[in-house]
Amino acid sequence: MKFIDETTVELHAGKGGDGSASFRREKFVPRGGPDGGDGGRGGSIFAVADRNINTLVDYRFARIHRAKNGAAGMGSDCNGKSADDVLLRVPVGTVVSDFETGEPICDLAAHEQKALLAKGGDGGIGNLHFKSSTNRAPRQFTRGMPGESKKLKFELKVLADVGLLGMPNAGKSTFIRAVSAARPKVADYPFTTLHPNLGVVRVDNNRSFVIADIPGLIEGAAEGAGLGHQFLRHLARTRLLLHIVDIAPFDEGTDPVAEARAIINELKKYDETLFDKPRWLVLNKTDLLAPEEQAGKVKQFLADFGWRDKSFIISALSGTGCKELTYAIMEHLDVTRGSVTAMDDDGDTPMQRELNPES
Repeated sequence: MKFIDETTVELHAGKGGDGSASFRREKFVPRGGPDGGDGGRGGSIFAVADRNINTLVDYRFARIHRAKNGAAGMGSDCNGKSADDVLLRVPVGTVVSDFETGEPICDLAAHEQKALLAKGGDGGIGNLHFKSSTNRAPRQFTRGMPGESKKLKFELKVLADVGLLGMPNAGKSTFIRAVSAARPKVADYPFTTLHPNLGVVRVDNNRSFVIADIPGLIEGAAEGAGLGHQFLRHLARTRLLLHIVDIAPFDEGTDPVAEARAIINELKKYDETLFDKPRWLVLNKTDLLAPEEQAGKVKQFLADFGWRDKSFIISALSGTGCKELTYAIMEHLDVTRGSVTAMDDDGDTPMQRELNPES
């Protein structure tokens, strides 16, 4: 299934049914009086978050959605039938906003969370409601109100605790394969990853977290180079970013420090909030370095890059250092979100329950 994380839709809620101007007509009942019923309510359109859906592909081509109109009122004090509402099921993590103004309407971050997108019109009033002691044969009634029409933007931001940053071929997909059951494509050419991949990392029986791998960034992404910034939105909900750097590139002319700085610059251009998130440096592919030169290479990189925060040395291919890194991540997440409130009776986090409903 093609991964679609952004689309626009046009919604038209149903019109309310007209009220009725009717009079009672029965044998042996002269001048029966008004008995016109009310019109039915027009159908509304709702969005419902569904954890069994992971893409917006259903709305890529089916862009126009209409609800039915309410039925008109009838005589004998019979109200018209209200139209059924339309439910648009979207992935958990979908943000709905107005297409023209960009104003957010709702953020569907929990399973079965429901939000009204377009309200159906109210039904009209029948002449029964207009009768009085001075108006015994009213012919007044009201028309049904029109339903709302909107053009909205659906944007999916995946739910994950940890996000991976790095240049193409830095080893992000290999890392997520090493620490979780996710199996993204791995190859020896750039941009192997074309859409976000999620993996559940289970540290022990009672603790786990969700990690997100997005396509690699390159310098100039803000101007549209490579895959641009289109997937960085999926890191907006994360609590921690891992900046993975290839410490031993095959091309001797490649400067790991320059590439690492380019990632930081692109992140800052995209969003200051994302730039300010906690970020750890992960030096990968140490298996390609001779054991005697590993320490010197790492020390030189940290000095040239000017990095004084938390850093880790791993080999995603061999698994060296990966377990220690996952334990450190779990400890950080427990501190930031509270290990007691973040777990349910089965030991799953809220985000993991969204991805693993069977657990």
